[in-house]
Amino acid sequence: MDAKVFDMEGADVAWCPGCGNFSILQTLKNALAELEIKPQELVLVSGIGQAGKLPHYLKSNVFNGLHGRSLPPAVAIKAVNPELTVIDVSGDGCMYGEGGNHFIHNIRRNPDITNLVHNNMVYGLTKGQASPTSRSHFKTNLQVEGVFLEPFNPLSVAISLNASFVARAFSGDMEQTKEIIKKAIKHKGYAIVDIFQPCVTFNKINTFQWFRENTYYLEDSHDPYDINQAFKKSMETDKFPLGIFYMNPSKKTFEENLAVYAGDKSPIYQREFDLNKLKALMESKRRI
Repeated sequence: MDAKVFDMEGADVAWCPGCGNFSILQTLKNALAELEIKPQELVLVSGIGQAGKLPHYLKSNVFNGLHGRSLPPAVAIKAVNPELTVIDVSGDGCMYGEGGNHFIHNIRRNPDITNLVHNNMVYGLTKGQASPTSRSHFKTNLQVEGVFLEPFNPLSVAISLNASFVARAFSGDMEQTKEIIKKAIKHKGYAIVDIFQPCVTFNKINTFQWFRENTYYLEDSHDPYDINQAFKKSMETDKFPLGIFYMNPSKKTFEENLAVYAGDKSPIYQREFDLNKLKALMESKRRI
């Protein structure tokens, strides 16, 4: 499939020239094309932020919601129609800050969705405040003396909660990132891919060059099925590892655990609505 099938002609792209989001957009298009996922079979869900704009520039079904609240509708969409490919696109502030509680409990639910988090270590849309992943001593117009909070480590949190797929990529390496995204989409269960994405306007520290000098790819000897090894790697911050840290394919998905699919595998949206059953249920609850 040609990646151009996902192009949105005439889209007014509101990213700064040189933004790391451009390569993520193209990389995602390439990954979807190679997996032969059709636009009508795809739903992109996002919140607010520069990362949250990505679904506006890619031809597919889209649900654009509130800041930090993209995961609940993504889970609901997948539960109602498991045949869809559902991808949640968010940023480090939206997902790990405002959406932190949803992030944690989404891991526990393990829905069969992919979560791509653009991590530029700053709030880009609201003009440069420190984000949950900003490095210590990072100075902004708000944190004038530098960040003193310890950076949030999303991979360590995800692995400690036994997330079923945990990976990190770098937007500057499009080919490697594409392969990681493809594996995340093909994985059955919740897949979190934290993507280092430089903000060229508001973060002059964590640049493309900085990420190249401060990252490395996990060795071939790394065992992604060893949770202890994966957690240890996720704690490395002198140089950040890239690649697939952890996988647990044995976990049942949220949809598989729903009683509504126990005997009938057809998507909920296709089923006939029985008003009498609803009335009977409401009456039974009213008598309690």
